[in-house]
Amino acid sequence: MKKLILTILFLLLLPSILAIDLKIKKTGSNEVIIEELNQPATFDLRIENLGASGDFEFYNLLGFDMSPKKVNITNGETKDVQLKIYPRDDLNYRGFYTFEYFIKDQNGGQIPEKLTMNLINLKDAFETGSGEVLPETNSINIYISNKVNFNFNNMDVKFSSAFFDLEKNLSLNPYEKKSFEIMLNKDDFKKLTAGFYTLNANVEVDGEKAKVEGIIKFVEKDELTTTKNDYGFIINTQIIKKANEGNIVADSETVIKKNIISRLFTSFSPEPDVVERNGFVVYYNWNKKILPGESFEITVRTNWLFPLLIVFFIVVIVLMTKQYSKTHLVLRKKISFVSAKGGEFALKVSIFVDAKKHVERVNIIDRLPPLVKIYERFGGERPVRINEKSRKIEWEFPYLEAGEKRIVSYLIYSKVGVMGKFALPEAAAIYEVDGEINESSSNTAYFVAEQRKKDIED
Repeated sequence: MKKLILTILFLLLLPSILAIDLKIKKTGSNEVIIEELNQPATFDLRIENLGASGDFEFYNLLGFDMSPKKVNITNGETKDVQLKIYPRDDLNYRGFYTFEYFIKDQNGGQIPEKLTMNLINLKDAFETGSGEVLPETNSINIYISNKVNFNFNNMDVKFSSAFFDLEKNLSLNPYEKKSFEIMLNKDDFKKLTAGFYTLNANVEVDGEKAKVEGIIKFVEKDELTTTKNDYGFIINTQIIKKANEGNIVADSETVIKKNIISRLFTSFSPEPDVVERNGFVVYYNWNKKILPGESFEITVRTNWLFPLLIVFFIVVIVLMTKQYSKTHLVLRKKISFVSAKGGEFALKVSIFVDAKKHVERVNIIDRLPPLVKIYERFGGERPVRINEKSRKIEWEFPYLEAGEKRIVSYLIYSKVGVMGKFALPEAAAIYEVDGEINESSSNTAYFVAEQRKKDIED
């Protein structure tokens, strides 16, 4: 009876004597599984055997490959084991994943344990970003950080954005962040509007590539500068230039005023949007939206040359009219070719005398050109004196009434051939008006020897 009882007690106590007695502690881990890299998650375990010595096997029921498969731990021994869990090709889950595995001894005893892995894609392992950018900024700080517990060695990163491009070769420890300062060229972004822009980081690790996106904030700045250039007097040119040196669309309004006279001689480029008249003033208005980095230029040109010429001619005409009105006796000289019997060169010289007012003691004097002789026969008024030596010919009238006209003429000839263009001197008149001596002169008459039978008059 006692033997039966002892046998039953031994059988009852045998499982507890043979049960696994392990103390397991996780001392470290690299629990990340990156799909593209096909690398295992690793867990550093410290296992203390408080039971019987033997071989202990690691396995799971979920299809993950595990390494090592088996370790030997003697009674009382503490052993560090690096347990590796390899990813499954058919597992599409992303994020933290907790799975159960077992440790089994050689006698069939086993204990369950749990581990948590982080299953991600390569792009989810990184984060990139930058500081803010102002229009006057000369540099910018950007960064890339490792978001997971994984070592990335010898990785190539190509940063690109609307503001810059940069290539880097670097390594990132778990949760490490690296920053870079980049010098900027303002010409590269002077036409960009304020807002948020994408910062791309193209990462390559062990031949695998991933694209990581961040954000660059381009801070708003409203800055519209105006420059004016005014030059020229007779032809006055005014240039107004407005440049948007900020990074938002700028509303520009330009107003120019002209009086009703100057507007007649003013041109615009481009043409104004609105023209308004208020009394004697005309307002020209331009409304323009100017994009960042762009400019708007207005050219206003006022040409005073034409009105000045008109004024000049008016003044000349007025002065000539006044001068003409003051002339009491007007002389006009005219010459014409005549045919001579002997084939000599011959001209008829006519002087038209026009009295604008009653004049007295009128003496008309004309000079003979060289190389010619005067024909002694006269068809009209005969001269009172002909001086061959001084080459003068004179006519006298006791008086001429206002509006009275006379014509004096004479013939000259030359036996010497004359060719080319020649000028006959002015005829002069000396007369009295109200007891005062006055003078007047005629025009200069020209003749061209080749022309025949054609009247020539200045």
